[in-house]
Amino acid sequence: MATSRAANIVEKAMRHPDEASIATDVSNYSKDKYGERAQKIKALTWQGKNSVKVVETAKPKVLDDGDVIVKVTGSTICGSDLHLYHGFIPELQKGDILGHEFCGVVESVGPASKKVKVGDRVVASFSISCGDCYYCKQKLNSMCERTNANQILNVMYGRRTAGVFGYSHLVGGFAGGQAEYVRVPYGDVNLLKLPDDVPDEKGLYLSDVLSTSWNAVVDTGVKKGDVVAIWGAGPVGQMVAEFSFFNGASRVILIDGGDGGWRLDFVKKRVPKLETLDYTRLPKGESVSKALKRMNEQRGPDVAIECAAGEYAKGWAHYFETLLGMETDTSELLNEMITSVKAFGRCGVTGVYAGYCNHFNIGALMQTGIRLIGNGQAPVHRYWEHLLSLIREDKIRPLDMVTHRFKLEDLETVYASFNRREPGMQKVFIQTKFSSPPAPGSPTLTEL
Repeated sequence: MATSRAANIVEKAMRHPDEASIATDVSNYSKDKYGERAQKIKALTWQGKNSVKVVETAKPKVLDDGDVIVKVTGSTICGSDLHLYHGFIPELQKGDILGHEFCGVVESVGPASKKVKVGDRVVASFSISCGDCYYCKQKLNSMCERTNANQILNVMYGRRTAGVFGYSHLVGGFAGGQAEYVRVPYGDVNLLKLPDDVPDEKGLYLSDVLSTSWNAVVDTGVKKGDVVAIWGAGPVGQMVAEFSFFNGASRVILIDGGDGGWRLDFVKKRVPKLETLDYTRLPKGESVSKALKRMNEQRGPDVAIECAAGEYAKGWAHYFETLLGMETDTSELLNEMITSVKAFGRCGVTGVYAGYCNHFNIGALMQTGIRLIGNGQAPVHRYWEHLLSLIREDKIRPLDMVTHRFKLEDLETVYASFNRREPGMQKVFIQTKFSSPPAPGSPTLTEL
């Protein structure tokens, strides 16, 4: 939290050249120039560490010619939203509207909109791209050069990422989709039409989790015959396991722990040939790396993919270093991957890492020829049309991970439950007053 507050102060003090081609830092529509104050909507806002609140705020309006206003019919909570909930991500401000995964119906469009029409059912990409810069032309939209003018990010990373819905001013300060309405910049680029045979409960997850999981597998280079180890049994880890098999892996080992093992059991039921490893139940003196080598002829898996994030310290040293601001992320899972895989193996990092870590085992990386691959924020546009076709052909099944359906009004309680890893709560669907009834095969509404 202290790091986040300091980052906000520094960012305000820095000179802001006009490097974004759209209005940024519109994280709530309550100001006259940002929204229709006479028309109120419900939205979930961040209020401080471990505190969120559903509030009434102004309805968004078109600010740039390419804007599209979407009436939200479905959103969700992502595991990476918990990093915001915990105050882990810099430059989050009180009152910011959260949520980067959403779908809905187009209500209005700006004068430059040619592709998206009023009444279209659409899903949004979590990252916001212009469609025309160097990276967007290569469908690497998460690195768009024109939708985020943040100065600190430029210094920390040597370049900026694209703007992201509902994910702090570090990535542009855009209001998110855990709301009844959203302003979508460059709507023609950042919205994908959903066909009638794909309900919201399936199409919604193209916005992030499906694209992120697919990117983790193909970007890390999973190929036929590979043994793949995955850290983290949340929704992304689950879909990475399914997609690893889809792309030819011979074995997949999923690693998790600390919740009674229910997440490992949950995924195993849906992917029966999956192998699991609960690190909290290892014999005394046996590490994750040793266990994986024991399971793989003392050499380890071919591929390791990290789907947990750098926030979660396993040891006291990293816990206190993070608490005291001596590092932003722990290197423990990275080190486990590096020492677990075969020599010249591949390690993909998909879990969110914000900045710097200590005690990184660079010697093992260099000496044993490990390929460490930052998978980046997933370039959704590169994959979502293909993934949509696989959903329509029933070759991938988003509903495998969806366990609950809640109302937008209940999100304060749902966030707390999701943060506790409430047994059985894997991925949720959040409905608004505009949502259709639950689609066949999807969870019915849980009343709180």
